[in-house]
Amino acid sequence: MNAPAATILVVDDEPDLRTLYELTLLREGYRVETAATVAEARQQLQAQRFDAVITDMRLPDGFGMELLQDIRTQKRRERCVVMTAYGSADNAVEALRSGAFDYLTKPVDLKQFRSVVASAVQGTGGVPAPRSPRAGGPAQTTAAGDPPPGLDRLVGESEAMRNVKQRIAKVARSMAPVLIRGESGTGKELVARALHACSQRAEGPLVAVNCGAIPENLLEAEFFGARKGSYTGASQDRDGYFQAARGGTLFLDEIGDLPLPMQAKLLRAIQERSVRPLGSTQEDTVDVRIVSATHRDLAADVQAGRFRQDLYYRLNVIEVTIPPLRERREDIPALCAALLERIAADAGLPVPRLTDRVLASIARHPLTGNVRELENLLHRAVALGDGEELHVEHPAAPTAAPLPAGMPAARGAAGSGTTEPPEGGNGAMPAATVPLPSDLQGWLDQQEREILVRALREHGFNRTATAARLGISLRQIRYRIDRLAIAAPQDDDASDDHAAC
Repeated sequence: MNAPAATILVVDDEPDLRTLYELTLLREGYRVETAATVAEARQQLQAQRFDAVITDMRLPDGFGMELLQDIRTQKRRERCVVMTAYGSADNAVEALRSGAFDYLTKPVDLKQFRSVVASAVQGTGGVPAPRSPRAGGPAQTTAAGDPPPGLDRLVGESEAMRNVKQRIAKVARSMAPVLIRGESGTGKELVARALHACSQRAEGPLVAVNCGAIPENLLEAEFFGARKGSYTGASQDRDGYFQAARGGTLFLDEIGDLPLPMQAKLLRAIQERSVRPLGSTQEDTVDVRIVSATHRDLAADVQAGRFRQDLYYRLNVIEVTIPPLRERREDIPALCAALLERIAADAGLPVPRLTDRVLASIARHPLTGNVRELENLLHRAVALGDGEELHVEHPAAPTAAPLPAGMPAARGAAGSGTTEPPEGGNGAMPAATVPLPSDLQGWLDQQEREILVRALREHGFNRTATAARLGISLRQIRYRIDRLAIAAPQDDDASDDHAAC
């Protein structure tokens, strides 16, 4: 027996557009009701239930946002899609933050219109979109007490982690872009995968991209695709990340590492839901949800001019912040158990016993590298273990780099310029006696500057060779040279192409 056709309410004050939307949806097999004003739409909503509401932002007697607020206040099941005028990015972001399922930019592309409506309908109470190629849509509700699918890999029952899981389950249902913030090693990609698995796009692809690992000259082709012959070596058409993620989620990790020119192109792709492959004159419509992540303070980068403000607000519609491990140490036992089980399975070994002594040893470690460092610690413990017994060895702390020229060494009690060894010692200066800088950032900048200048001089101020020597990208060394105001004899990019002297 076929499921009943979904019912859509279309609200627009322009008769021609209203008719166009109605005919488009009728051809897709939906039942459609229309309204020209907020008052008419409210009458329709009082008279019956709908599966989705498509409303223009500006109406003769009010705003489509008022209907969205009515639906939320009355706790109705309809998902609301808001149509905004071209360039009204602020309106679209505000609608998403207020709970809209998605938005469309006028003039509306009908292919995109059908796709967005289908996604909205598939996400409501089990009513499938007509003629849907998929039988089910997102994963259905699990048995009572079971965690929603996708959250099982987020280990921990601390209050901080419960808040993260609740937020994921809540925001996954929307199409709103999500920005995941957290220190390195906290599990930002796991959160992105959980968002995808809990959404109505769970059956679609999840494409994860490390924005800091792509050479700058390949960014556009990697993101948007390329046509045959568009550049040397392009022997055939190929899709980019946006095309590969159609119908699913595009996860942009370390979004703060994108250079400004690429940020502008990414902003347009997100706003217009279309991309232009390199070497093409036509744009491809893409249906993806954007989830991004960063360990940086993007708001500070916006103030410093390193990140576009309009892109920041477009990406940061909903924010999910992952707490560092030091703020949820009560989760360490559960994390250790889960990590040990996976490590042992990968190694084909029995799961080692997690004793109180081992947990106490781990708890003494600062774990500044968060869950990634904890996993590294357990890998080492399993490798050095004797049978079922774990041996936790704390790695030596990284040795401090030599003080740069001009930085005073530790002074003795008399205030002389020499360093006096502690009484009865062997001349080594304990770390605790090294004076703390009064301006940490200034001291770190000076240290970084000295290292960069030294490396640049050794390679004849060739940035490419210097970057390779220091293990960073050319884009990163350019950024550091500009930030630290390092002047070079030939301060232009052309010298990067020459061999070092």
